[in-house]
Amino acid sequence: MSDKPRSFPLPLSSVVDKGARKAPVFAPVATPQTATQNAARHVPVPGQQRPAAVATPSKSHGYAQNYAQERAQPVVSRDRPLVSDAIRHAMAQRVAKQGVRDQVVLTALATVPRHMFMDQGLVSQAYIDASLPIGHQQTISQPYIVARMIEVMRNGGQLRRVLEIGTGCGYQAAVLACVAQEVYSIERIKPLHELAKTNLRPLRVPNLRLHYGDGMLGLPQAAPFDGIILAAAGLQVPQPLLDQLAIGGRLVAPVGDRTQQLVLITRTGKAQWTSETLEDCHFVPLRAGTA
Repeated sequence: MSDKPRSFPLPLSSVVDKGARKAPVFAPVATPQTATQNAARHVPVPGQQRPAAVATPSKSHGYAQNYAQERAQPVVSRDRPLVSDAIRHAMAQRVAKQGVRDQVVLTALATVPRHMFMDQGLVSQAYIDASLPIGHQQTISQPYIVARMIEVMRNGGQLRRVLEIGTGCGYQAAVLACVAQEVYSIERIKPLHELAKTNLRPLRVPNLRLHYGDGMLGLPQAAPFDGIILAAAGLQVPQPLLDQLAIGGRLVAPVGDRTQQLVLITRTGKAQWTSETLEDCHFVPLRAGTA
């Protein structure tokens, strides 16, 4: 037993299977019902031509690029089926056709194994563009909206420190870890916080920190943040989150009740923020406290 201290998340270096050659595994709103109806249409079939690879970013934005270059084998784990690179690339290509242009974000989307964040019964639907249930009345966001929100927050620049409100199963946090130097993610539902840790552990992500707590309070001890992203919708963005945004930083959040819109808020001064409405969306409600 090594005396070297270890902490979660572990360094990104291998999948969980010890016997195989170790290789990094990162390399309009749908509903679960829509997902079921569209599964056959979207999942590539054997013999299908491999889609063109998503372009990799420049070395100055090399987080996702490095993962993709190091990945030599298809993603596999002890309790998840083998999923080829082609399936993830096909998902990223569909998102690009929907309007996402940021190649850093598209590369990250094509790198993260989304099926590893799903229940076994939903793995066959992991790479369709749909939100899917993860338990506790929560969902994993559809790939398009994940990419769209990160693209808007990134705005073509480098992200040093990012805060995510609503870890859920951990998928969006994993994508964020490909495009930002440091990622902090808060989850208020204890079983989901534990689920995210379980899902992310085999991926060994060194620049991601998970926290259990009230996301509406943010994480002042780690602030300020270059970017903040909310995975749940409130009637307004909590003031503590606005205060923890760095000057020049960008916050992306769904806002509203029955009708929700994606909103971009940019901090322009010590007590000044600008707001821009982007598009319609649908998220689970933002709640205070822990559960």
